[in-house]
Amino acid sequence: MLILIAEDDANLRHGLAELLKLEGFEAVTAECGSSAVALFEKVQPDFCILDVTMPGLDGFEACKRIREQNLHVPILFLTARNEEIDRILGLGLGADDYMGKPFSARELIARIRAISRRIVDPVAADGVFIMYDLRIDPHALRAYRTEIAIELSPRDVAVLKLLHHRAGFVVSRDQLYDTCWGQEHFSNSRALDQFISTLRRKIESNPAAPRIITTVHGAGYRFDP
Repeated sequence: MLILIAEDDANLRHGLAELLKLEGFEAVTAECGSSAVALFEKVQPDFCILDVTMPGLDGFEACKRIREQNLHVPILFLTARNEEIDRILGLGLGADDYMGKPFSARELIARIRAISRRIVDPVAADGVFIMYDLRIDPHALRAYRTEIAIELSPRDVAVLKLLHHRAGFVVSRDQLYDTCWGQEHFSNSRALDQFISTLRRKIESNPAAPRIITTVHGAGYRFDP
């Protein structure tokens, strides 16, 4: 697995690269967010480790630009900024995990392996993916429960695919809008709630007790596999 490390502290950057190599990974490094985005485009790594506080383009902005190219590559933030608002912002931008400095080498490797196990290719080779007892075929714009076909819209599929990719993690309202509606779309909480309610009526066996799309009050929605 090729891992991109973006860290402005040269000692930490080189130390992380050596650690990852000792653990059997390949590593490429960048000293700032702009270099990280350019390197991502060039080498298409399997995993990204981004420091939050970097000169010029910070880790949050680098994450946004990487997510514009690839929704699925795992991203882990490293930062000394441990305030709750930073954690929420980081994960809301599409990061898969968040570690505060200082951290142990053992914990970092464990997090990388755990995220990698969880985030394999989110969709099968033919595009079909499974959510609980539902099989979703994006190309056909249909879901299947046993042999019963459920018609879906392109946006239905986009929402389900995002929740499936982020299985076990909360997907914020803003992330849903940015990914499935477009960043230029004006977000509206009531409209989103209505959309989710309609989608649940299509796909849930019991919409009153949903198993596929669960609400996380005050945060967003989550799919628990």
